[in-house]
Amino acid sequence: MTIKEIQEEILRLKKENNICILAHSYVAKEIQEVADFTGDSYALSVKAKGTDAKTVIMCGVRFMAETAKILSPEKTVYLANSTAGCPMAEQMEKETIEAVKNMYPDYAVVAYINTTAALKTVCDVCVTSSQAVEIVKKMPEKNILFIPDCNLGDFVKKQLPEKNFMLLSGGCPTHAKINESEVIRAKEAHPDALFLVHPECRPDVVKHADFVGSTTGIMNYAKKSDKKEFIIGTEISILELLQYECPDKNFYPLSKDLICSNMKATTLVDLYKTVKGEGGEEIILDEETIKNARKCIDKMIELGE
Repeated sequence: MTIKEIQEEILRLKKENNICILAHSYVAKEIQEVADFTGDSYALSVKAKGTDAKTVIMCGVRFMAETAKILSPEKTVYLANSTAGCPMAEQMEKETIEAVKNMYPDYAVVAYINTTAALKTVCDVCVTSSQAVEIVKKMPEKNILFIPDCNLGDFVKKQLPEKNFMLLSGGCPTHAKINESEVIRAKEAHPDALFLVHPECRPDVVKHADFVGSTTGIMNYAKKSDKKEFIIGTEISILELLQYECPDKNFYPLSKDLICSNMKATTLVDLYKTVKGEGGEEIILDEETIKNARKCIDKMIELGE
């Protein structure tokens, strides 16, 4: 079968079986082309919640599928490729954070959306990269334990000097491996380009940015800007998307190594097998986990209004 034939069959099957397909911005374009919704992790889950589809297939990583299940427990949720995990989401255990909470009971725990369902159950509020500063600013607590990404936490900390932050060692290994020297080289190679960066990058990288934001924020900024050249400091998949949407502009990767192998794990055939009922992994969460993990997401929604 050709790519087009597989896509056509996926479109037929999802309509026939009332399936909603979610695709993160970092997965392959041929998957995004047959998805009902594309974008950042939390936004995808919200979109899925608003559909009448009985089945949801997440083309992304495990924590994203878990978030979709937490927000839509009545739906059947599948992760298209069961090996697609997130090292950042999985690097902290629930028991570890419970122990830290016991040591510092006056600290409110803020969890980045990139966390497991189990870890969310012991957190006070959840945040996305685009909302983090706004949400934490509105929190009545002055003392903040921000997990798991210390780079995003550092970015939020610098915007809110009135708060006390505790950061643990954790983060996205893909973003964290980029260093300042690579930024300097990229800027020297493209002196007229604006540098757009994700806050999961290290502070010595972020400080050079013309814009700091989420994946969707970076894409929207580049599309709306009247500038013609951009260095993109996040997973390089979005360069291709931006090139298609803005062919009159030039986009350069901060580093060719900014590739997430977990996001690349899901293929069009994985999705095809899942819509046929022959692949993927159903996400099963017990009622207690869903109820407790939902609390920090509901708090985010409340503070974000």
